[in-house]
Amino acid sequence: MTTPEPTPGETPGKTAERTRERTAEQKPERTPGKTPEQEPERKPEQSADQPTDQPADQPSGASRGGAGARAWLREHSELGVGLLLLALGVLVLTDALTMSVDISQRGPVGPKTVPVVVGIGLLVVAVLLALDVLRGGRGEAEGGEDIDLTEPSDWRTVLLLIGVFLGNAVLIGPLGFPISGALLFWGSAYALGSRHYHRDPLIAAALSVVTFVVFNNLLGVPLPGGPLMGVL
Repeated sequence: MTTPEPTPGETPGKTAERTRERTAEQKPERTPGKTPEQEPERKPEQSADQPTDQPADQPSGASRGGAGARAWLREHSELGVGLLLLALGVLVLTDALTMSVDISQRGPVGPKTVPVVVGIGLLVVAVLLALDVLRGGRGEAEGGEDIDLTEPSDWRTVLLLIGVFLGNAVLIGPLGFPISGALLFWGSAYALGSRHYHRDPLIAAALSVVTFVVFNNLLGVPLPGGPLMGVL
C-alpha cells in the first residue's frame, strides 16, 4: 500500500485521514463477530457467457425410451413394406376363399386357384422380408439411379398424364378402345417428352389395335369397339 502524497497546502492530519480512507476501501467486508481466519474465501463471480462445469440436464427415462423407439423404427422402416404385403395377402386370400363359383366353372384350375396362389405368395414374402429386416438386412439404393432430390417436381408432366388418362376414360365409350387407346398412347408419349409427330401416332394406333384384338378376340375380354366394331 502506498501513502498518498500530500497536496500543496494540505496539513499532515488531512493526509493521514486520506490514507486511512484508502486503506478502508481496499479491505474486504467482514461478517460481524467473525475473525479474518473464519471468513470464507470469496470466489470471483462468473459471468453468464463463461461455460460452467456443471453437466446439462439429462433427459428423463421416458424421453430416452421414446428416442430409442423412434431410432429403432427408422432403422427397421422396411417392416412397413412387410406389413403392407401381409395385409394384401390376407385381403387376396379372404376374397378368393369367399368367392362364389358356379359348379360348371370348377376344374383342375378354377377361378380361385390364381388368387389363392398369389395370396399365399404375398404372405410368404412378407414373413421372409420381416425376418431379414429383424436380422439386420437393409435395402440398398441402386447404383445406377440418377435422381437429383433437390430438383422440383415436374408438375407439367404429371398434369398432362392425368389429362390424357381422364380423356381416355371419357372417350372410350363413344369412340371405342381402338381410337381412345391410340390417343392414350400418343398423349402419354407426348407428355413424357417424345416429339416425333410422324412416328408416334402410327405406333400408338398399332399398339391400340393389337391390344384390342388380343383382349377382345383372343382372350374373350370384351372391349368397346366404337365405330370400328364391325371392321375389327
